[in-house]
Amino acid sequence: MRFSGRLHDPRTATALGRLLGAAFAVCFLTGLISHYLQQPPSWLAGHLPARPVWGYRITQGLHIACGLAAIVLLLAKLWTVYPRLFIWPPVRSVRHGLERLSVALLVASAVFQVLTGLLNIAEWYPWPFSFVPVHFAVAWVVAGSILLHIAVKAPEIRDHWSRRSPGTLALPAADAPDRRSLLLGVGAAVGAVTLTTVGQSFTPLKDLDLLAPRNPDYGPQGLPVNRTVAAAGISASALRDWRLEVVGPTPYVLTLDQLAALPQNESRLPIACVEGWSVNAHWSGVRIRDLLDRAGAAPDAALRVVSLETRGAYRVMEMGRTYARDPKTLLALRLNGQVLSPSHGYPARIIAPNRPGVLQTKWVTRLEVL
Repeated sequence: MRFSGRLHDPRTATALGRLLGAAFAVCFLTGLISHYLQQPPSWLAGHLPARPVWGYRITQGLHIACGLAAIVLLLAKLWTVYPRLFIWPPVRSVRHGLERLSVALLVASAVFQVLTGLLNIAEWYPWPFSFVPVHFAVAWVVAGSILLHIAVKAPEIRDHWSRRSPGTLALPAADAPDRRSLLLGVGAAVGAVTLTTVGQSFTPLKDLDLLAPRNPDYGPQGLPVNRTVAAAGISASALRDWRLEVVGPTPYVLTLDQLAALPQNESRLPIACVEGWSVNAHWSGVRIRDLLDRAGAAPDAALRVVSLETRGAYRVMEMGRTYARDPKTLLALRLNGQVLSPSHGYPARIIAPNRPGVLQTKWVTRLEVL
């Protein structure tokens, strides 16, 4: 089989590969931040930073934006190199076999990663496994396969940068405009995808938010909702009979009226979801540290938060002392000046700075001093 396309050349593939590698590098680093904020090892849990308050909003917004850009770049890269997948014989030497293995591993893991990531932001899970641990594990496979691929292709990369082999790596002069057109087209596609999705986290561009699964203005009380009160399995009687139980050296129980009678504080903080959308909102409620002090908690105590949810991976959440003692961390009762709606966590929810949205627990019914 012969391929006559003039742009299936090493230099075009290398140019696209640099951009794709940069996108994957940003995704990997920001993905690590997201993972360890959600599931920190015990030695790190008490030291996670609560500042800057918008930190997770930036890192997760970059994660999703670069992940979507990587889809376009990966398709363009695969188009550029696919003729080499059909070479014969398939393996010519040990080094060539390692190169083929690195390519197979890289293509399979990269396609899996961006495809499952895309379906996750749309909250569609047509697979039997849990997304978070698998996505995290495959991220390491992608990173390792990229490093293996770079190591195997080091001679070609060296030649590209040093331009020692122009006859091999360069297009004929007459074809240079075609390569520029391809790269400009790919850049335009990346720009179009970014402009029509990044508004879900970068709100000045929210009016261009045409392809993203969330708009930051759409939802009850002007804020998106991922998990509604119905989806959480919370009954009207559970909300009507709600009490807050605080367990510590000096345990106590509060009704909603008693909680509302305590000194109220205000915080302007973003909700930043792992799916990439985020928006600032005005919250008011009782400081978590005031509730801990009333329970006789030590200054370095951590906190376990339990929701009314009957099911769900995040119905129980833990936060370290840096969050629990932060003056902006609230057990919020009101959102944008209004009582929380049921789907936003009525009667009370957690809001804390620099935290993933899945850890801003809704329908809080129990606080346990750790």
